[in-house]
Amino acid sequence: MGKIVDYDEISSLRKHSPAWRLLRADNAPLMLSFFEKVFVEENIRSISGPDLVSRLDDELYALNEWLGEGKTFPKPAKSYLDDWAAPDAGWLRKYYPEGSDEPHFDATPAVEKALSWVKSLRARSFVGTESRLNTIFSLLRQMVFGAETDPSARLAELHRRRTEIDAEIARVEAGDIAVLDASAQRDRYQQFSATARELLSDFREVEANFRHLDRELRERIAAWNGSKGELLDDILGSRETIADSDQGKSFRAFYDFLLSHVRQEELTDLIERVQQLEVIGESDSRMRHIHYDWLDAGERTQATVRQLSEQLRRFLDDQVWFENRRVIDILRSIEASALKLREDRGVASLGTQIDGTSPTISLPMERPLYSPIAKAPIDSTSVKPGEEGFDAPALFEQVYVDPARLSLGVRRALANCSQVGLAQLVSEQPLEQGLAELVTYLSLSDATFRVVFDDAARQQVSWRDPDGRLRSANLPGVTFARTSENSKPFQPNGGLR
Repeated sequence: MGKIVDYDEISSLRKHSPAWRLLRADNAPLMLSFFEKVFVEENIRSISGPDLVSRLDDELYALNEWLGEGKTFPKPAKSYLDDWAAPDAGWLRKYYPEGSDEPHFDATPAVEKALSWVKSLRARSFVGTESRLNTIFSLLRQMVFGAETDPSARLAELHRRRTEIDAEIARVEAGDIAVLDASAQRDRYQQFSATARELLSDFREVEANFRHLDRELRERIAAWNGSKGELLDDILGSRETIADSDQGKSFRAFYDFLLSHVRQEELTDLIERVQQLEVIGESDSRMRHIHYDWLDAGERTQATVRQLSEQLRRFLDDQVWFENRRVIDILRSIEASALKLREDRGVASLGTQIDGTSPTISLPMERPLYSPIAKAPIDSTSVKPGEEGFDAPALFEQVYVDPARLSLGVRRALANCSQVGLAQLVSEQPLEQGLAELVTYLSLSDATFRVVFDDAARQQVSWRDPDGRLRSANLPGVTFARTSENSKPFQPNGGLR
């Protein structure tokens, strides 16, 4: 916006822009006039192939009759449509809607741009400037005071507007009514008509942008090599980026504004009253129902977004199905290879082990430098004798739990089973030292078994203190399981069987 178009950009647009190619085409007058009638004036967003062929056939017949014996357009209508919808042309979008076996057509944004440029070449008997200047002032005020955070400045602007309204009310009450003259009304009507048509043509470009995003996402999914989580995060991030972009926010605000029942009634009333003004002269008949065309185009864009989202979801489901099928095929091939090796015992008994697939390299510069250990200074000058009457037996009443004894009990419990729960183990081997012994069970470390914690499950462990009181603790699920390398049952004498 506001960027200068340089030579390279113009050269690239001349070669690759579909709108420029349309203006340079030999049949440009036929295409532009036909597209204007069907897709712009009638606001058709989707038309079936047979209907469009029939309408183009009538158009070609009328032109050939009018142009005479030259037969300027000798090809059948279907051939022209196929040429215009070819990828190297890009003037019509040919697609098959869901549940239909007939091709449908819609004009691309390039058609709207080419038509807009051709219409701008018309000589105008009246060029209005006042209304556009007023619109510029209005937009500038909205931007400046809409971004103002100072309450005093906002209040000053509101007071100024109220003063102008009060002055206008006073003039009307006094009988002094300022009425727009004919030129001012024609000026504003010309700007209204041009803006309304430009707004309607922009919907095709918005819809094309959504399709372009969907195509990019499909290409990204097809070439994705990462994990599913990263893929979904990337896709959802792209969807949110489009929804939160300037174009997405503007379209959503426009659609919400237009869906308001009060706004629709007000807009219909204003358009009807403007179309009845005699000073306008020959009014644009398209403007009588332009707001309904906006609604149809907006709903079409919303339906396209919903359809693209549904197709993208099915595409992701298909990708997951193919991936799961590939995993199943790999598992079946592994099972078949295992069965084949089981039958051939001679081959199955052969095997070898290697320490690693690559050598371990330790570079000299990777080794840490020697750092001497600093000795903590010990100052014993402040040590004083203890007071008389100190309770020395309290030092010998500390509870010590031997983890080796508990590990031996776990290994004995795992002699005839692969795993045992903490609650079962405590019921078979009651706690002798209370809570300290229970905590030691949770911190056991042994090469023959491992401790598995399950936060989703809960279990109750009960024991009696030395004074006879019953205690209980609510713990997560704790299970002692034999390790894979020590899967053989444990003998009570400490060996493996």
